[in-house]
Amino acid sequence: MENITASELAGFGVGTLLLCATIAAPKVDAFISASQRSSLGMCKRCGDLRMIPCTRCKGVGSVKGGLFNFGFVDDIFQQFGGSGMKGKSISCTQCQARGHMPCPICSNLP
Repeated sequence: MENITASELAGFGVGTLLLCATIAAPKVDAFISASQRSSLGMCKRCGDLRMIPCTRCKGVGSVKGGLFNFGFVDDIFQQFGGSGMKGKSISCTQCQARGHMPCPICSNLP
């Protein structure tokens, strides 16, 4: 690390900053959208739709089978021409293959 120039060090710093911003973006987006919904008098979680996407299948209704679920890695591998290690898709048991569930905050309100 003796021969690192100032521009290389700045590049590492900017790369680190971009990585942190990418990781934090979904949390920041969720915070801003929840505050906008509450300022409009809507449910913070679903926006008065009374349904939220399933957390297990992400709203699809089916889950990739197999011992290990590396969906992100398999998707990238298939984009570059690989055959992938995907197993059969099975119906999601958490949402009964609907892809959505009732909002826990506002679906029980009259």
